Amino acid sequence: MAKDLDDADAGEAAAAAGDVSSQLGQWPVQLKLVSPMAPYFVDADLMLVADCVPFAMGDFHDKFLKNHSIVVGCPKLDDSRFYIEKLAQILKINKLHSLTVIHMEVPCCSGLTHIAQKAIAGSWVKISFEDITIDLRGDVIKTENIANRF
Repeated sequence: MAKDLDDADAGEAAAAAGDVSSQLGQWPVQLKLVSPMAPYFVDADLMLVADCVPFAMGDFHDKFLKNHSIVVGCPKLDDSRFYIEKLAQILKINKLHSLTVIHMEVPCCSGLTHIAQKAIAGSWVKISFEDITIDLRGDVIKTENIANRF
């Protein structure tokens, strides 16, 4: 399903605001590439983010990324079993302060929530997480706290 989201007024308003600094505090960011033992995961507030979110959401860096570690991936195009295992390792090895899952409203993106739930169950770490849904215009349309179920 293709959609044209062109809104010239929004783009002009953002350009008038000036340059925006990146809040990225680590590299790499792809869940496939990060080491579960990377120092930026220790005592971190971790975000598991769908690849498309930062593109849809113009203020992603300031609204979410600042002071957080991040891993990104696509639950539709990538291997979800690998993601579950890798995230479970990150959870087991590091004492995370929090976990936030941010995904788009499209059906394929809800797989990221499932990945987080399975990884938590597989890690035996007691942690609940915040699940945030973003619409195609980059607005937050739903925020839900997901309790640990084991």
